[in-house]
Amino acid sequence: MANDGSLMLVRKVAEVLDFLTKGEATATEIAEAIHEPRSSMYRLLASLQEEDLVEAGSRRGKFRLGFKLVSLGSAVVERFDERRFAQPVMERLHALTGETVFLCVPRGDQAVCIERLDGKRVQSLALRLGGSLPMHTGAASRAILAFRDESEWEAYIARNTPLTRLTPSTPAEPSELRALLRRTRDEGIAISDQDVTVGVAAIGVPIIDYQGRVRAALSISGVRESILGVDGDRWKAEVISGGQEISRALGVDLAGQKVANFG
Repeated sequence: MANDGSLMLVRKVAEVLDFLTKGEATATEIAEAIHEPRSSMYRLLASLQEEDLVEAGSRRGKFRLGFKLVSLGSAVVERFDERRFAQPVMERLHALTGETVFLCVPRGDQAVCIERLDGKRVQSLALRLGGSLPMHTGAASRAILAFRDESEWEAYIARNTPLTRLTPSTPAEPSELRALLRRTRDEGIAISDQDVTVGVAAIGVPIIDYQGRVRAALSISGVRESILGVDGDRWKAEVISGGQEISRALGVDLAGQKVANFG
């Protein structure tokens, strides 16, 4: 059985790696962020470098995530059936729209991106592969939250109040979020209109399994005029169709499901 010291060390390693997902940083910056003495941080970073979990950054004194994490992350991603079934749908949407296509899965109060195909014109920087967004922000995130039971909405709001506001359009008031989630569920599709990044919009739908559980969400994202402009209705129909296809691959009989109104 692990002792308290071992658990503390594991926790510190996790905090360091999590902090470096935001980009390169110095030992001092990491130490201050996770409240660790600089001397201890240098020793910890040296040990992580020996294991290829951390490596020297692009500038002297900077550190970044190590190459070994690529294989570890790939092993985790490969276990998601959603990703395997979604890949052809995502590629079709990408070819058709030219926009960034995302596949996200829930993890706690976050939606984590497990696959993305970069847009041909504009590449969204808000949600990178392996990155996450709070459930009340963005189309994919809200597509997941909206199709859960309303009791889970209330639990989410209670845990996360005050709700993070990423832009002036982020639904950060509980009443505003509830209304948006109800509309999302009624319409069967989530719309993100500049609530993650100003000037960027997204369309998202839930992916459900044979038990009626929301397993993931599919979305496309790009410049607002491209997503919600003259082709907006067409893109909505294509994303809905893609979500249905992936859900059917997970064993869903859509005619018998009450989880989502897929248009």
